[in-house]
Amino acid sequence: MALFKKAIYSIPKKFLTSKLDIMKLSKSNLIIAYEDYETLNAYVKGLRMARNFDHKSAELLQGELKKAKLVKKHDLPNDVVRLNSRVRVKMGEKDKMIELMLVLPDKADLKDKKISVFAPIGTALLGFREGEKIKWDVPAGNKTFTIMKVINKSD
Repeated sequence: MALFKKAIYSIPKKFLTSKLDIMKLSKSNLIIAYEDYETLNAYVKGLRMARNFDHKSAELLQGELKKAKLVKKHDLPNDVVRLNSRVRVKMGEKDKMIELMLVLPDKADLKDKKISVFAPIGTALLGFREGEKIKWDVPAGNKTFTIMKVINKSD
């Protein structure tokens, strides 16, 4: 997996037409608990009819769900980012660290550092493991995030 990800960074950005292309290349081994898959898939389907909903984000997340390897929750490695994971992320090459929790949209609250799985960074983090890097387009430009720590509560 690490070798594959290194190859991604050597592809010139001009050949990648969007952040979706970057995500497709970097998340070929996406692992999701079956229970999270069911919850997220139902959420996407239920929100399709909503007018004030970001359909592009929903399509991006649904595309990721379709190619995910599904496992039972107890078989999911503890360092994989999933719903309700607390994640410590290093932003860029500097040592700027942020900590956030990945949640469903109705639980999102920036003050409490709870980020929706439908937000670009939330969708990008889902299924990644501790130590992995994510290259992502954000409003400030293309950034690299490194997952430093993943904390999941035991079920």
